[in-house]
Formats: sequence, structure tokens, C-alpha cells
Amino acid sequence: MDRLNQASLIDERASGHCDPSAIEAQAIVSAAQSAPSPQERLARIVRTIEQDIIPRLVRAHREPVAVPAAVPELRITDQDLQQFLPLILAPDDAGWQGMLERLLTRGIGVDEIYLGLLTPAARELGRMWESDLCAFTDVTVALGRMQRIMRTLSPAFGREVDHPADGRRVLLLPAPGEQHTFGLSIVAEFFRRAGWEVVGDTEVRAADPAALVRREWFDVIGISAGIESRLDWLKSGIAAVRNPSRNRAIGVMVGGPVFVAHPERALEVGADGTAVDGRQAPVMAEQLLEQRLRRL
Repeated sequence: MDRLNQASLIDERASGHCDPSAIEAQAIVSAAQSAPSPQERLARIVRTIEQDIIPRLVRAHREPVAVPAAVPELRITDQDLQQFLPLILAPDDAGWQGMLERLLTRGIGVDEIYLGLLTPAARELGRMWESDLCAFTDVTVALGRMQRIMRTLSPAFGREVDHPADGRRVLLLPAPGEQHTFGLSIVAEFFRRAGWEVVGDTEVRAADPAALVRREWFDVIGISAGIESRLDWLKSGIAAVRNPSRNRAIGVMVGGPVFVAHPERALEVGADGTAVDGRQAPVMAEQLLEQRLRRL
């Protein structure tokens, strides 16, 4: 309210001629004059956006968001494999033990050591023996050392997963005449990790497989063959093991070098399927078992 209006209102009050409606009108005018105009309100909003909201958004954008980064899976290299082979054939254990420690320190996973180092090393040792590049005794000693590595790593390998309560049973056997069964040991570790009960120690392998499956329940049988001469036995051996089985829906898998390059041979010998490596073997076994159960 300006001074002239205030003076006029005072005079009216003093003279006793103050009109109430005039006072109310004057109050409305005064409030309107003191209230911010639309332009002022807009200016305040703009200042709030510029001075408060925008700086907050900028700070939030600059601060890193706590999103878990994908950890790349570390792999065994060809250089690692070439370094490992002479160490596993060396007269003492210091070399391969030191390399194993370095791989674990580097962050290489146990499954990668199984599949990326031990499996191809065993395959290469077999090739070297067949080519007369090393003696049978040397190969036997080297495979024994790799078995020690597996036993060392096996507890850590098993802790990586929770075993289900309804784990299945698998019987793992080499074809008759197989000299080395290291690859089958790798497969057994992956089955155990997947929650399967694995049967297939030395005493069981010496027993009659047909009598074993007739006496005990197995969900899957896995048979390993390393050379093509075992294929003829597999055709008759698989039928001889499947027919007397207590489990009429038992699945039969085959594996080994003769099936890696030619997986179609699995059906030719009467098996239900094959897997390219130990990691895939339990997955394939579950799939085969489900398929056979659906056909019953």
C-alpha cells in the first residue's frame, strides 16, 4: 500500500467515515500488489532449476553407478599347454607343481584346468606314445601326476556348486582293452560337480557290467573308447549292458577321441548320444534321460 492510500485510510478512520467495503477492497489491492507476478514466479522456477535441480542431476550423472562388472573368464593358452607337457614328463615334480600354483594365482578356474590343460595334455601324451616320441612308462608316470593334480583340485571343484538332494547315479566304464582312462576321470569329476553319484572305480571296472546293472540301479551308463578298434565291441557291448538293466529307461552315452571328431558314431554303435567334453557330459546325460522317460 502506497503512502497516499495509507494516509487516506487513516483520515477516513479518524473521521469515522471508514467504509468496510473500501477497507476490504484496499486489502485485496495490497495483497495483489505484494504477490509475485506470473513473470516473477516463472523466474523463481527457472532459478530453482538452474541452481538446484540441474546441478543435482549433473552430480548424479558423474557418479559411477554400482553395476557389477562382468568378469572375463580366464583361459589356458597354447603357451601354457606347451610349457606344461615337458614339466609333467620331467624327472621331478617341482616344475609342474610350480606351474599349477601360478595358474591358480593367475585366476584360472578349476574347470578350465581340467578341460583346457589336463584333457589336451593327456590327449597329446597318447599321441606322443603312439608316435614313439615317449615311452609307455613315461606316459604312465605323467598321467599319474595329473591324477594327483585332480585329487588336489577336486575339493575346490566340488565347493563351487550345491549338490541337489535327488542326485542321479551314473556308471562310468572304459571299453575293454583301454590302457589309459584319465579322460574318464575328468568326466567323473564333472558328474560329481553336477550332483551325480559316480560309480566306476577300479574294482567296478573289473566286474561284469551286465551283472552290475542287473544288481544296481543306474540312470546313465557312460563308456569311453579311445581308438576305432573298440567300435565293434561297443555295438554288441552296449546291447549286452542295456538289456539286463534294472532301469528300463537307462541312458547310454559314449565318449573319447573316436567320437569327438565323429559324434554320429554314437548312434551307429547303439548309444543314445555323446558329449564333446566333461563339462557337457552331465548336461547331455540329463537330456537323454528326460527323452527316454518321455518315451516310456
